[in-house]
Amino acid sequence: MRIEPDIKLDYKDVLIRPKRSTLKSRKEVDLSRTYKFRNSKQTWSGVPIMAANMDGVGTFAMAKELSNHSMFTCITKQHTKKDWKDHADDIWKDMTAISVGTSLKSWEVSKDIIVNHNLRWVCIDIANGYSEHFTDTKYW
Repeated sequence: MRIEPDIKLDYKDVLIRPKRSTLKSRKEVDLSRTYKFRNSKQTWSGVPIMAANMDGVGTFAMAKELSNHSMFTCITKQHTKKDWKDHADDIWKDMTAISVGTSLKSWEVSKDIIVNHNLRWVCIDIANGYSEHFTDTKYW
């Protein structure tokens, strides 16, 4: 175990100060951004708001609605191949990620869905992304 003695900040330690704007209305605000990923060299454009892969949040209905606004959804990992097939027309591929666990079985099932639905994005669902279990996983 490693103990980090340096000072950590929390929300009460941060002040967000708005800067002046030339916009006359909130309607003029454009939240769209483009990201280029360093390792894959892929790009993604949209509004950087993501619905989490939690029950009741990362649903196909949510993906359909958020994609209409260029926002992203991570579909929960509990969905079956049949669920993905039944909702294939509702999903904008560039705004949807499939969620996978860290087991080999989860990955094998997910690979079929990724290929069959031409998905670009994968959300690796693990409670602690900084754990050795996550970083030692070799099959992605």
